Amino acid sequence: MNETPPSLLGLTTYLMSKTGKAARGRLADRLAERGLRLWHMAVLAALDDFGPHVQRELAARLSIDRSDVVKIVDGLGASGLVERARDTTDRRRVTVTVTPAGRAMLTSLKSEALAVQDDVLAPLTDRERAQLAALLLRVHDGARESGPVRPGR
Repeated sequence: MNETPPSLLGLTTYLMSKTGKAARGRLADRLAERGLRLWHMAVLAALDDFGPHVQRELAARLSIDRSDVVKIVDGLGASGLVERARDTTDRRRVTVTVTPAGRAMLTSLKSEALAVQDDVLAPLTDRERAQLAALLLRVHDGARESGPVRPGR
């Protein structure tokens, strides 16, 4: 028997956590079919939205530990989805750029994410979905990051 205690159903943070976990799991399953994880999608999106980044700046932007960004970028580079180049003035700096194949992959991943979103939000009307998105964006903007997030958590 899997019944949620009514006292938890009154906690918005609990509901957000459980719903987020379910949505994340569904999207992660779809990405795994392509050999990718959520962090791969996040890195591609950041590079596509904001342009080339030095690896450590990419880690800071996404709140990912720097050593984990290296692993993520290694995987994306091996798949031809990003390119890395050493800075000619500072050999310690590595700039990461999304490739055309990476942009195409991101477009496909966004379609997968939208399909999962439609599935998760199926009980809501279009108006309710827009309202939920606006409210969550406000909550997101108000949330404080506590530091780098480790992939897999």
